[in-house]
Amino acid sequence: MAQNVLMELNGVAKSFRSADGAPRLVLEGVNFSLGEGEIVALLGKSGSGKSTLLRIMAGLIPTDAGQSTYRGRGIHGPASGVAMVFQSFALFPWLTVQQNVELGLEAQGMPAPEREKRADAMLELIGLTGFGGALPRELSGGMRQRVGIARALVTNPDVLLMDEAFSALDVLTGETLRNEILDLWDCNRIPTKGILIVSHNIEEAVMMADRIIILSSGPGRIRSEVKIALPRPRAADSAEVRALIDEVYGLMTMRPVQEARTGAVAAPRPDYRLPETDVSHIEGVLDLLAGAPFNGHADLPQLAEEAELSDEELFPTYEAIGLLGLAQVEKGDITLTPLGRHYVEAEHTLRHQIFGQQLLTHVPLAARIRQRLEQEPTGTLAEEPFIELLEESLEADEAKRALEVAVEWGRYGEVYEYDFHTGRLKLPDRAAE
Repeated sequence: MAQNVLMELNGVAKSFRSADGAPRLVLEGVNFSLGEGEIVALLGKSGSGKSTLLRIMAGLIPTDAGQSTYRGRGIHGPASGVAMVFQSFALFPWLTVQQNVELGLEAQGMPAPEREKRADAMLELIGLTGFGGALPRELSGGMRQRVGIARALVTNPDVLLMDEAFSALDVLTGETLRNEILDLWDCNRIPTKGILIVSHNIEEAVMMADRIIILSSGPGRIRSEVKIALPRPRAADSAEVRALIDEVYGLMTMRPVQEARTGAVAAPRPDYRLPETDVSHIEGVLDLLAGAPFNGHADLPQLAEEAELSDEELFPTYEAIGLLGLAQVEKGDITLTPLGRHYVEAEHTLRHQIFGQQLLTHVPLAARIRQRLEQEPTGTLAEEPFIELLEESLEADEAKRALEVAVEWGRYGEVYEYDFHTGRLKLPDRAAE
């Protein structure tokens, strides 16, 4: 168990400005600490503020309220004892592997001979001996991420922050690199005293962490904490690990407290950030759930294994299916509703009709688009007013993506059409007649 606090957040809040200048609250009232000897994993749905929280701890962005500290001192910029590994590798393509790894040491003013010695030792430790003269483009994704990790560790940081560090890699490469990092940590071969991992992968979090923190969304708040006392290395197929994975799935899909008390699901606003999933994923999961061996009811981890989709892809799909009233997700289980069973048994044309009906009933953005189109004499509208509506609570790129999701769902449900050349929405031909 951790003895000393390395990093701490007290009452941290963070907002960003929307396109209309109004503040959009991303984090609110976050209280969190990372202690010596701990690996902590941070989980949450897209939009929960995980990466924002990590960047606050790295000193890359300031808080709007509350305080963030490293070893008791306020964080007002990058701290020398804190290093970060990014999902995108973030390497300078014109620099060699050796030069990329030496960057942090150079920024600290270390003389060239010592930089080279330290970088060589770290490249050997991380499995990159002989690659110091290579350029990033000459390396595989796994090797590029090794360079990113070596660059972070070469400065001997107290705290290592990892933002989706393995998610851009294939499953086998990510698992191998994850296990190597754990081996370095557990064998005390690196001086790092605390690691915070942001992840979408529940199994990864359970395999690595001593604690798992789960953030709620809109704004991000700490909703749940799971402590893991299992020694490492952990067997992914052990009963203890599988039980923890089930527990975390249940917490990740748990409804907000007010909904759980009343049994009612709050209707989303028109500017609600739609789950980023496509119709093929929705139908694939529904068809899989309806068939053997599940027959309409499944444990989410087992369904995820059968679906061969990542947690990052599956959680928005579960949310979409629940939003459309085709299944209920609760306590780590998913169950087809009667309408959902009717849907999977229906012919193609009827599926379109059911999907469209549910879309208009449960997705206010789609209903608003349809209503506005019906009010227009021409039956067509530009997309810009709907993007502006979404930008009241979302960043510009998020708003654009939310409209793209609404367009795909609406086209499938034959609620409206979209002209990709002109960026205009229009009523389906039969509705315009």
